Amino acid sequence: MKKKVAFYTLGCKLNFSETSTIARDFEKEGFDRVDFKEEADMYVINTCSVTENADKKFKTIVKQAQKANPNAFVAAVGCYAQLKPEELVAVDGVDLVLGATEKFKITDYINDLTKNDYGEVHSCEIEDADFYVGSYAIGDRTRAFLKVQDGCDYKCTYCTIPLARGISRSDSVANVLKNATEISAKGIKEIVLTGVNIGDYGKGEFGNKKHEHTFFDLVQALDKVEGIHRLRISSIEPNLLKNETIDFVSRSNSFVPHFHIPLQSGSDALLKLMKRRYLTNLYIDRISKIKSMMPHACIGVDVIVGFPGETEELFLETYNFLANLDISYLHVFTYSERENTEAAIMPGVVSKEVRHKRSKMLRGLSVKKRRAFYESQIGESLTVLFEGENKEGYIHGFTENYVKVKAPWNPELVNTLQTVTLTEIDVDGLVRFNFTSEKYTA
Repeated sequence: MKKKVAFYTLGCKLNFSETSTIARDFEKEGFDRVDFKEEADMYVINTCSVTENADKKFKTIVKQAQKANPNAFVAAVGCYAQLKPEELVAVDGVDLVLGATEKFKITDYINDLTKNDYGEVHSCEIEDADFYVGSYAIGDRTRAFLKVQDGCDYKCTYCTIPLARGISRSDSVANVLKNATEISAKGIKEIVLTGVNIGDYGKGEFGNKKHEHTFFDLVQALDKVEGIHRLRISSIEPNLLKNETIDFVSRSNSFVPHFHIPLQSGSDALLKLMKRRYLTNLYIDRISKIKSMMPHACIGVDVIVGFPGETEELFLETYNFLANLDISYLHVFTYSERENTEAAIMPGVVSKEVRHKRSKMLRGLSVKKRRAFYESQIGESLTVLFEGENKEGYIHGFTENYVKVKAPWNPELVNTLQTVTLTEIDVDGLVRFNFTSEKYTA
């Protein structure tokens, strides 16, 4: 009988792409992949350590696995596994912990699935994580996450990712194009480019630190791949989003008008403490450039609240900066101290209560921003890619500029692109529409 394996992914799109690649390796070894809630012989948890909550959630997920099968073999991989392997292996029920380089060789570490009295740790020094492993996620959605870059050479004072993933390194253009072609051949309509710092693409492409290619080179090459309907750029640093890329996306057949650009703070004083590589004037310039070329573009923003030294005055500087910026939504992160970072020992610690209050304020601003953006799109004719899940009798989808729409469930729409006219925002904040084609009704 085939052994069964289940996966749980914490964190970012990059983790999802890597989980899918690891899962395909298990399938090649003769395993059947099942849902994490089902009984399996082995459970693999791909961990994240960006926030304190991701650390805490790990223990809960291990308990879920043990509840489904108390005798199952449990393995932990990913960023938290690299940073704190001894903490993870001490969690009751964990049998194997693999670090940054070992996670892609997980099937080599499994001789049998007998539970151990003591868990094993195989974790490299992060300096050894200097080679690139390509990956992409398919099968779960109508879109695929395609990894093009890994690691980061930036030294932001709050961030542990360089410690967890190592130096910046890239896939080759040829391999990215090969993976993109494979994805499109499977009928996937949308590809999301992902990495730790994708704007730094090209560094380490062939094992050296030089840039053989740039991110703009990659964008141009991908736009020529036949069969790809949509290409979406995930998070990209504002200082690495060049005018040439913005210009190209505005004219592209495949790349969609949607950008996610980390800000982290609207205060220049805090940006300097964070060791970000730009100030607010550059950020304003990037938003203005995008909106001048693509007025209908969706722009998402990452922001951190409660960073050490964030006074009420500096927080309001960030709030007002964002309130006056032509953006579409926020991803709000409440600052949490991470070991071995500069920020963890900085003065001016903000209390947890104040962090929570400020986070709530910015989340409220995000709701207003998204609503205003959706309202600006009412009456527009756009293309929707419909997803595959029946959510309480409705099917959902996204326009090219990331407006989320809903319609009564119709399985014929799954993974299809339909031209629609947006008509109204529903009570749940999603948008209703009319089909252009008479074949369907909303």
